[in-house]
Amino acid sequence: MDATAVIDWGVAGSPLAGEAESGDLHLVKPIPTGVLVAVVDGLGHGAEAATVARTAVATLDQHARESVLALVQHCHHALGRTRGAVMSLANFDYRAGIMTWLGVGNVEGVLLHADGSERPARASLLTRGGIVGQEVPPLRAVTVPVFAGDTLLLASDGIKRGFADDLPVDASPQQWADRILANHRKGTDDALVLVARYLGSGP
Repeated sequence: MDATAVIDWGVAGSPLAGEAESGDLHLVKPIPTGVLVAVVDGLGHGAEAATVARTAVATLDQHARESVLALVQHCHHALGRTRGAVMSLANFDYRAGIMTWLGVGNVEGVLLHADGSERPARASLLTRGGIVGQEVPPLRAVTVPVFAGDTLLLASDGIKRGFADDLPVDASPQQWADRILANHRKGTDDALVLVARYLGSGP
């Protein structure tokens, strides 16, 4: 299955100035029930952070069909001899019309609702402190209903807070990602933002 059957998505990122590689990476992975999306931030920056992030993304890719809780545990074991990473994951299940998300560390997540008439305009991902590969606290995934047009934004800590404010309604996810990176990048760390708009359907 193609991920674009479930979501329209875009991503934008850049390494810290002077670095050849970024430690902030993403994954968009089709699975039988929908699609898994993730943003991973290897601690620090540069080549070592990038190596950690690649290991985490490869682990998520390998086990993508499992629950987001299980995915974090797989990454925790895979990163046990590294500096570790922080990450936020979301699983869109088009059959049930739900999204399940989970975060460890400071990859911020915001879900913007297309129709705010009967629910709040946005929901924020409650992340737990910790470092995957070093120390992970007790975790609980949260499942929320999603409808066509609802849009998830995941941003590493190289992006300033408030990145989800004042976004043009008629822009695509890629345009949103590019705009957020241009307007909200801190410049003191690697930066990455992933935008995933739920289409409300499947293959």
